[in-house]
Amino acid sequence: DPHGRFSIDPRIGIIHTKKQLDHETQSVVVLTVQSQLGNLPVYSSTQVNISVIDVNDNPPMFLTKSDKVTISHTQPPGTAVYTAHAEDKDSGLNGALKYSIASMQSNAFSIDPSLGVVNLTRTVFADKQQEYTLHIVAEDCGSPPLTSLLVLDSLAVKIVILDINDNSPSFTSLPLSYVMEDVEVGFLIHHIIAKDPDEGINGQVTYHILSGNENRVFVLDKITGLLTTAQLLDRETQGCFSLTVMALDDGSPALSATQVLTIIVLDVNDETPIFLKQLYETAVHENRDPGEFVIKVEAVDRDAGLNSLLQYEILPGTGFEKFRINSSSGELVTAASLDRETQEVFNIKGNSCRDRGNPSRSSTAQLYLTVLDENDHSPLFAKTQYQISVREDLEEGSIILDLLASDEDEGLNGEVTYSLIDDTFGVFAIDTVTGSILTTKALDRETKSQYTFRAVASDCSTHLPRSTTVITVLIQDANDNVPKFEQSYYKASIWEGQSPKTDIIQVFATDPDSELNGEIEYSILSGNENAAFLIDSARGIIATNTVLDHENASSHRFVSSHSLVLLASNRGTPSLNSTATVLITVLDVNDNLPVFSSPEYHIHIKESIPVGSHITEVTANDCDAGTNAEITYAIISGNDRGHFRMDGRTGAVALMKMLDYEDAMTFTLVIQAT
Repeated sequence: DPHGRFSIDPRIGIIHTKKQLDHETQSVVVLTVQSQLGNLPVYSSTQVNISVIDVNDNPPMFLTKSDKVTISHTQPPGTAVYTAHAEDKDSGLNGALKYSIASMQSNAFSIDPSLGVVNLTRTVFADKQQEYTLHIVAEDCGSPPLTSLLVLDSLAVKIVILDINDNSPSFTSLPLSYVMEDVEVGFLIHHIIAKDPDEGINGQVTYHILSGNENRVFVLDKITGLLTTAQLLDRETQGCFSLTVMALDDGSPALSATQVLTIIVLDVNDETPIFLKQLYETAVHENRDPGEFVIKVEAVDRDAGLNSLLQYEILPGTGFEKFRINSSSGELVTAASLDRETQEVFNIKGNSCRDRGNPSRSSTAQLYLTVLDENDHSPLFAKTQYQISVREDLEEGSIILDLLASDEDEGLNGEVTYSLIDDTFGVFAIDTVTGSILTTKALDRETKSQYTFRAVASDCSTHLPRSTTVITVLIQDANDNVPKFEQSYYKASIWEGQSPKTDIIQVFATDPDSELNGEIEYSILSGNENAAFLIDSARGIIATNTVLDHENASSHRFVSSHSLVLLASNRGTPSLNSTATVLITVLDVNDNLPVFSSPEYHIHIKESIPVGSHITEVTANDCDAGTNAEITYAIISGNDRGHFRMDGRTGAVALMKMLDYEDAMTFTLVIQAT
């Protein structure tokens, strides 16, 4: 309630008005009322919607006090001549209006009470009165009703009746005219005439061109109606004009009539025939029967009638005798069968057309004719057979032969494609476009040394025979195989002490290559210390080169085996090789005595050492091997009283009886190693 129009009793909540309310200013008031219980900070609120009920306190009001309208005296009954409008600020029935005419000088008018529309009730043609004044009253539907008369607010409408120009001009001249296209500027084409039955200025007619003369080709005298040319005419540019002509009287308001005047321009033979193209290009297939359609040439002549009727002909020139033309249609056909391989192009420079005017006019065009190829030739190879040699180490994908077949046809018909027939074992392929034969796999002479197959040359024809050639490919050997030993590891043995040049073992390697590439030489690569062995380079026989000794007395170590690395090399360039290992075991002969580590052993012991104690241990070595080197020990003298015992396997000496220094200070034992 921002305007303070209401109050509320704070104790019992009764709402009162404090100021005058106006339905037209605000028809609904929404108050928010808040309540509080005691002094507690707890509030609640509600909304009170107050509708201000309308009272019929506003009379209807017209927006204007007077108005004026003009009507024709020929208007028929029922014509709406005016609409009255008033406003009432009240709502509902208090604002609903009814209109009425308070006073009028004639019964020629009535008003719609709801809409305020004033209508003619009869014609006023016979009335001599020139104007009428109507007083229109607006009244609302309130209770009691209020009317505009109470506040002197009625509407005075003055209706003026005018005499009008009610006859339009009408044309009496024809709407069609003809003219030759070669007339001079200012030539009279047509006389336009219209009549108007009105008198005075209402019957005075002037003439005007409304449309169709955008380029100002014609001039119309608006008083006389004479139509003349303002420019030279050209039927070929525009052969017909449609002028919209208006006849206008001088009445107020002016009345008019329109007529579409058609002007047809008649032809004169002033245009030369023109071919649609100065150069015609076309093609026709060879080997066709005479009468084959070639092309239709066409010319246009902008004239009409006989002036535009054309005749075609071929003028004499190179190759013209092989063609004929239809003089009326311009269709060109062959007069003989054409052969592209003999002549591929015809350049006919004399296609002529002539109209039938008097005098006639003519023009020429050129025809460029290409003879299209028919697939009437087969491809041919230069040779019927080829023999080539290639190395087997040729890289995969290498070209080994370029075939060429020629075809006298052109385009696709002369485009040769190549293929292979017969079994090439997947080793060779051919480029279908270039004819190059290439390898698709690595070659191996050792697997297959010769291939024979056929190549085919084809064009796009499915009927003509194909051309074939035989290709023989010889595979030349390359040193591409490594000599291979039958075994990668050999074992052999020999007794020591054998005389030199004693054969021990024969190794064998194979190489599938041919000639020098497959010839093998043997050698010892490593392990042949002191040149103890030699090998036959051709046969692979290993023999002793010195007397072998199982033992090496100087270094006191066994030389019981020799590991030789053998090399098998072929004689190719570059040479290829492989290796194998030969283990030669030198078998032992018992040709060495055991030898003690020391010729004498001096041992010091206390007499109190207990029985069973370890006294010492002797060792002897034998350069032989196996059982020849297995040593046993024994006391052969000096132990008569049995004070000591020897372990025959280890050489350990132990005390067997108590010692007495006073009884014996020294013992000398002789020990034998066997």
